[in-house]
Amino acid sequence: MWMSDRSFKEIPGIEFVVDSRGRRKSVVIDLERHGALWEDLFDAFVAQQRRNEPREPLSKVKKLVQSAPRRRTSGRLQG
Repeated sequence: MWMSDRSFKEIPGIEFVVDSRGRRKSVVIDLERHGALWEDLFDAFVAQQRRNEPREPLSKVKKLVQSAPRRRTSGRLQG
């Protein structure tokens, strides 16, 4: 059921999907207006999902980046 959430001011480009009791269940985000918001939310979700993955020390990552071959694109170095 589509309804306005009366407890919040209307937010342009954001719509809440609520159940028959008026409890928010989902949200519809206009990505043209709030694409950056979605990217932040998605990044936070991915970070949370990966929180228990093994980590690499920063020093090791720096060495990998520095030793990686540079690529040429459009006549400019990219690194």
